[in-house]
Amino acid sequence: QVHLVESGGGLVQAGGSLGLSCSASANILIFVAMGWYRQAPGKQRELVATVTRGGDTNYVDSVKGRFTISRDHTKNTLYLQMNSLKPEDTAVYYCHGESFGTPRNIDHWGQGTQVTVSS
Repeated sequence: QVHLVESGGGLVQAGGSLGLSCSASANILIFVAMGWYRQAPGKQRELVATVTRGGDTNYVDSVKGRFTISRDHTKNTLYLQMNSLKPEDTAVYYCHGESFGTPRNIDHWGQGTQVTVSS
C-alpha cells in the first residue's frame, strides 16, 4: 500500500486561493491515475479532478476554470491549486491514487485535509 499524505488545507475567505499537496511514499508514476476528491458534510464523496499517467486531466464542471491539478513525479507529489474559492467548495479533500492490480486496480487514499471557505 502506498501512503498518501495531504497538506495545505485551511480556512480562506470566498474569492481566495489555497494550494493542496499530496505526498506519496512511492514513485507516483506507478499510478494509472491520481486525483482529488472531496466530501462535504452530509454529502457523498465526489470527484474534483484527475490526472492520468499520460498527463490527461479532467475536472468536475463546478471547478473548471478555477482549480488546476498538477504533479511533480520528481517530488512524488500531486497538487491542487484552488482559486476563486466559493463557500460550496468547503469539504474534506482527499488525495487518491489508482495503481494497477489484478483482478482489479487498487485504490490508495490519503487521510484528507479540511478546506473551509467563509462567505
